Amino acid sequence: MNHLLEPFRYDYMLTALWVSALIGAVCGLLSGFVTLKGWSLLGDALSHAVVPGVALAYLAGLPFSVGAFTSGLLAAAAMSFVKLKTPVREDAVIGVVFTAFFAFGILLISLYPTELDLKSIIFGNILAIAPEDVVQLVAISVVCLLVIALKWRDLLLFSFDPNQARTLGLPVRRLHLTLLLLLSATTVAALQAVGAVLVVAMLITPGATAYLLTDRFGKLLLIGSALGAVTAFAGAYASYFLDGATGGCIVVLQTFCFLIALVFAPKHGLLASRRARHASRLAPPLAT
Repeated sequence: MNHLLEPFRYDYMLTALWVSALIGAVCGLLSGFVTLKGWSLLGDALSHAVVPGVALAYLAGLPFSVGAFTSGLLAAAAMSFVKLKTPVREDAVIGVVFTAFFAFGILLISLYPTELDLKSIIFGNILAIAPEDVVQLVAISVVCLLVIALKWRDLLLFSFDPNQARTLGLPVRRLHLTLLLLLSATTVAALQAVGAVLVVAMLITPGATAYLLTDRFGKLLLIGSALGAVTAFAGAYASYFLDGATGGCIVVLQTFCFLIALVFAPKHGLLASRRARHASRLAPPLAT
């Protein structure tokens, strides 16, 4: 029993546990909107596009969150501009822009290898998070939670049907920008925990899992947030005993939960679908 409580004896592990849980909760909450809106590829793009911002922030002596957030917004603006001005498909635009930003970030890191730790940016390092980064992360998380709490109904309608939202007089452009800002800010917050490569998983997997478990959006947000927090905490805890990457443990655990839901979800799981098909074959034909 004492062996299982060992991680709670170290300050760095306590910080990693509660910070991971906070990040997981915010990412899980936002992942509901990402899943409904179909912005999974955009989330992947932003998670990679923040790398040059992090590199420039380190070189300029600024907080990494400032550079990451600015880089994410520039990438989103570039995607929107190219999409509006050219007939190129949206997925191709996103692919071109985010790979360009990511490549630029890798180039900067390779040119200044002594100042920047490529591994911590790409894979994260929550166990060595600095106190000032914890403050920034908490501030970002609180702001995101407050905005979602105040505007989740408007964001829901915008995500589900933008045309209906516009008909009802909702500020669609402002809601689009708000959701984009939340996604960028959350990407920055999660970057320290799981790195640029795995951020997208935390922004998609909890929402995708919750989507299999419920048809009500309110419950989807709650399930996604709870799942994100619990798996992030458990993943950070397990990483201590496995001596493995914290981000990898978190994402593998989230994927495992998704696979369980995929098979056993009461309505949308594979077993439920199989039972429904079997019942339809056994049903007597309608009388003519």
